[in-house]
Amino acid sequence: MTGGQRPAKLGFGGAAIGNLYRPVGEEAARSTIDAAWDRGIRAFDTAPHYGFGLSERRLGDALAVRDPEGTAFVSTKVGRVLQPVPDRDLATERQGFVSPEPVESAFDYSRDGVLRSFDASLRRLRRDRIDLLLAHDLGAMTHGADAGAQMATFLDGGYPAMCELRDMGAIGAIGIGVNEIAVCEELLDQVELDAILLAGRYTLLEQGALDSLLPRCQAMGVRLILGGPYNSGILATGTGGGARYNYEPAPADIGRRVDAIAAICARHDVPMAAAALQFAMENPAVDTVIPGMADAAEVAQSLALATLPLPPALWHDLIDAGLVRADAPVPSSETA
Repeated sequence: MTGGQRPAKLGFGGAAIGNLYRPVGEEAARSTIDAAWDRGIRAFDTAPHYGFGLSERRLGDALAVRDPEGTAFVSTKVGRVLQPVPDRDLATERQGFVSPEPVESAFDYSRDGVLRSFDASLRRLRRDRIDLLLAHDLGAMTHGADAGAQMATFLDGGYPAMCELRDMGAIGAIGIGVNEIAVCEELLDQVELDAILLAGRYTLLEQGALDSLLPRCQAMGVRLILGGPYNSGILATGTGGGARYNYEPAPADIGRRVDAIAAICARHDVPMAAAALQFAMENPAVDTVIPGMADAAEVAQSLALATLPLPPALWHDLIDAGLVRADAPVPSSETA
């Protein structure tokens, strides 16, 4: 595979360059974005929450050099605002990030919160327009008992503000970026969405989105972006020490399922991460898959995993073992 080529559907997830779980230096972050650009990746997703503005700033600085004409597809998010935290220890993990930025994120789905967040993102990204703006982390998985109140604030204030930004041309499309299926269905019942970024809920480990959400998005023409194709890492690392699932230590039942997938992949001499990434990319309802990339080596690895020939027998064995649903689209040849 040569520079300038990329497999269809592969994009760039920007949480890692926001120092997710561990510091990533400025030079390393820049080389990561440069490597993605050089290998033909043109879809970049980020959020104010990722490193409390760090990911957006790094992406904006890099693309200002590599993409001065603004040809890249850039998505970012609203639903949180950044607030000063002058007394925090910036060397420790905060909300999952080890960021030098002296701010932290707080939920705000109001009209004012969305507009302020959007304006700040434009400055950090050094752009005058965003291709896709997503409301971040609505739903019970994030908000628990407060989910209904947060949703009401969004529908009354934040969502109309996003529509206005789209109507005036400041953004190309609107949607949500979430980690659960139920809130996608809830919002599709009530409002128009151009796109959904769904993280971790359609993977080699979980296929419940096939029941309704994926076919519904396809029928409605809603663009579907998949984040978290490795379920926070466990489908890439296996169940060794530190394995994460849904951003937390993996529970035992998930570990057993991952071990079963890993055993079948090993039998076919296939990296489990390759099977996970190609499975996510194969569904025709999916527009883009955005694995996180923390350095240039991970960019190269993602491209290699996405294009590695996989034997059809791998998928037959995963289906026979009840680990992949029989109705799930899978790569059909060794040249997938």
